[in-house]
Amino acid sequence: MNDLSKLINYKFSTPQLLDLALTHRSYSKDNNERMEFLGDSILNNIISIEIYRRFPKTSEGDLSRLRASLVKGETLAKIAVEYSIGDYIKLGTGELKSGGFRRSSILADALEAIIGAVFLDSDYKVASKFVLSIYSSHLDNCVPSDDLKDPKTRLQEYLQANGQSIPDYDVISITGKSHQQQFAVECFIHDLDKKFAGDGSSRRKAEQQAATTALKYLNR
Repeated sequence: MNDLSKLINYKFSTPQLLDLALTHRSYSKDNNERMEFLGDSILNNIISIEIYRRFPKTSEGDLSRLRASLVKGETLAKIAVEYSIGDYIKLGTGELKSGGFRRSSILADALEAIIGAVFLDSDYKVASKFVLSIYSSHLDNCVPSDDLKDPKTRLQEYLQANGQSIPDYDVISITGKSHQQQFAVECFIHDLDKKFAGDGSSRRKAEQQAATTALKYLNR
């Protein structure tokens, strides 16, 4: 448990809380389900406040969609994998044999339970700091918009809706060997007279990254 505390950068005053947060119902009657319920509520609250502050011009509908994408099981499971939480979950024999420690739903539930455990071990302020820390890269890369549309499309629609011309994309450099090329692209928005950089393993990916950077700037 000490190793996990180091990974998530939080030392529990009451280690038993972390132990319970990692106990799946298949392992014991005393499990993490109640703590998961608490963590889910706290997570939704913290993420709601954070994106409200980050995106002052974003509508309620877009904020709701953005929050949903950040707190959904898939995102939680990704974060759990980033911190190797699956290595520490206590599972019953059946779940263990079936690879439950890799199952997205179990990983997501455990992370929510850990959030609940941090809150119980400290207070809301500390829990908020913890959540924003583990969500840092996901929050920095999120853009409030229709998830079904790619960044270039969303950027073009945003600019046209505001009476601005569509952006230009220029390849600045291509580095690496032919099978491992890295593209650097700039997205130029004429009405702002501003360029936004992006990079990726293909021109398309680099352009999408540049468009994402531009959208973050416009929605700040």
